[in-house]
Amino acid sequence: MNKAARCGEPSYVWRAGQERRLQMVLEAGAGLLKGGAALENGCGVGMYVEQLASRTGQVIGLEYDYERAEQASRVNAAYPNVKVLNAAGEQLPFPDGVFDLILSHEVLEHVQDDRSAVKEMVRVLRFGGRIALFVPNRGYPFETHGIYWRGKYYFGNKPLVNYLPHSLRDRLAPHVRVYTRGELGKLFDRLPVRIVEQRIIFGAYDNIIYRRPALGKALRSVMQRLEKTPLRVFGLSHFWVVEKTKGDLKS
Repeated sequence: MNKAARCGEPSYVWRAGQERRLQMVLEAGAGLLKGGAALENGCGVGMYVEQLASRTGQVIGLEYDYERAEQASRVNAAYPNVKVLNAAGEQLPFPDGVFDLILSHEVLEHVQDDRSAVKEMVRVLRFGGRIALFVPNRGYPFETHGIYWRGKYYFGNKPLVNYLPHSLRDRLAPHVRVYTRGELGKLFDRLPVRIVEQRIIFGAYDNIIYRRPALGKALRSVMQRLEKTPLRVFGLSHFWVVEKTKGDLKS
C-alpha cells in the first residue's frame, strides 16, 4: 500500500484501455518511431516498453522504483533493443536531444518536482521530437489514487476529493497531484515547445467489463462519446502531445 501511494499502480494486464492509449501514443509518434529512439519515463513493470519494442529502433524504460525496474527488465529481456534503467525523472541520465518520442503515462503526478521533470523531458528530446503525456484530470469526480485519513492510507476511488480547495484536497491526497488544463500548461511555460494536441479522455472501464460485460461495454461507449462534448471536462485524464521546437531550454 505504501508503494501504491508513493508511485501509483502500473498496468499489470494488457486490456482495451491500454491498447487504446497505445494507439494514441503511436499516432503522436507517427514518422518518429521507425528506426528512432523512444523513452518511457516511468515505465512501471514495462508493459508499454514491450509494446514499443517492435515499433522503433531503441526503447529505454526508466523507472524510479527499483523492484519495478527489475521486473520491467525481466519482462523485456528478449528484446535486444530495450534497456531498463533505475533513475528519477527529475534527473534523467541522458545527454541533450537523444529521443524522438517520450511517453509519460500517469507518472508526472507522482514525482517530487513536476516542473523539473518536464524540463528534463524537453531537454533530452530532439528538435521535432514529441512527448506523449497522460496525467490525471482534476475535473474527474473521483480521486483514483486513494487518500490518507487520520494517518492511514485508504486505497481506491474516493468521490469528490478533487473538487475540494487545494488546501483541503492536498491534505487528503498529499501523495499525488491532479491537474487542470491551466496548471498543466504552466509546467511548459517558457520552454521551447508547441502543444500539438490537448484532449481529455475517459477510462475504458475494463474492470467493470470483466465483471459485468454488457454493462461495462455500454458504459464505455457512452463515456467515450462524451469526449466530443463539453462534458469531457469530467474525463479521467489529460492527454497532451508536446513537440520540441528550436530554442534555448533556459529561455
